[in-house]
Amino acid sequence: MQDLHTLIEKSVSQLGYELVDLEISNRGKLLRVFIDKLNPADIKDSVNIDDCSLVSNQLGNLLAVENDIDYDRLEVSSPGMDRVLKKEADFIRFIGERATVKLRVPVIELVVSAKGKEEKVTKKNFLGLIRGVEADELLLECEGVINKITLANIDKSRLSPVF
Repeated sequence: MQDLHTLIEKSVSQLGYELVDLEISNRGKLLRVFIDKLNPADIKDSVNIDDCSLVSNQLGNLLAVENDIDYDRLEVSSPGMDRVLKKEADFIRFIGERATVKLRVPVIELVVSAKGKEEKVTKKNFLGLIRGVEADELLLECEGVINKITLANIDKSRLSPVF
């Protein structure tokens, strides 16, 4: 899997795109590749059908040469408005945007109840604005409070656009 990921990532980046995500499903017979532009002109400069077609043709040719990769279908698409955030660079790129974050291991917070009593609360899911990354920690503002979340503890994260 890592070799396939590396192979696809290298090929996609040579075309001027970023490999956002790679999914293998249906017992390895479906390869789903999500791409984004490496250097978009602005926030509206997104992946279009021509970009997907170009990458699909390139990957189809590449995977045909690699005899040990067995698949039936290849899908190439944009990551969408609710794209996944996996790498530190993703969080940095989308500073100021709203995101959902699910942790691998919940964190314990001390919360003062309405009665003035301190209570321990475990929290695994967050929704907030990305404020930056410092020392391998995501700074996520939730309800006016900056939460420091260790990047290694993030299980899943996606942009959560407001409509």
